[in-house]
Amino acid sequence: MRITVLGGCGAWPVPDQGCSGYLVEHGGFRLLIDPGYGTFQALLRTTAAERVDAVLVSHGHPDHCADLNPLLRARALGPDPCAPLPVHSLPGALGPVLALDSPHMLATAYRLAEFTAGHRFAIGPFTVDARCTPHFVPNAAVRLAAGGSTLVYTGDSGPSPQLDALAAGADVLLAEATFVERVVPDSDSPHLSTAWQAGRCATRAAVGRLVLTHLWPGTDRSAARSAARREYRGAIDVAEPGLTIEPG
Repeated sequence: MRITVLGGCGAWPVPDQGCSGYLVEHGGFRLLIDPGYGTFQALLRTTAAERVDAVLVSHGHPDHCADLNPLLRARALGPDPCAPLPVHSLPGALGPVLALDSPHMLATAYRLAEFTAGHRFAIGPFTVDARCTPHFVPNAAVRLAAGGSTLVYTGDSGPSPQLDALAAGADVLLAEATFVERVVPDSDSPHLSTAWQAGRCATRAAVGRLVLTHLWPGTDRSAARSAARREYRGAIDVAEPGLTIEPG
């Protein structure tokens, strides 16, 4: 398994990187997870739009799915016809982004494959387990397994026993860490996580590596890493475009 970060910024893109976006590859299969704002150009620096084999979206906020639109446009309007792209999401999550164009323009560009959190399913060579975790809208944290390696991705999530269980023993935990030590405002604390909380989750789950992502624009990356380090003694990365991890 090979994981390439396309973007790791929360809420909106900044000049040097887009929002959440990750390319996960195994056995020649390319799975794009969460094509958020500003990630499509980073994707094109890694592979061509027509070479993406499937998309998986954790939830419907645009910083996790807005660049599905240019991906589908490139496949539908480009010079080489593409087979419909399987797009996996929770029910109804992608209605707004799919409505950005008239239905006939993109009708042949994708095949929507909605899943229910709590179930196991396959995407190419990946076995996917999904769990519903706390956020402002329905969010699926996912565990991907292929070739003896495991990746757990939180999407956006507040702390949750479901997340701890899903992450147990994973090689890599790709964890939302919007804030460093305290969620602002406090009323949002059930729905988002901090770097410190991501470190606690990584320790409880005994994961092999922690990658902090979805940092609020302007966050001090070293402060986020230090907050996570107080709780987790393993390897820690902060997501940035071009970061590549091969678990195992």
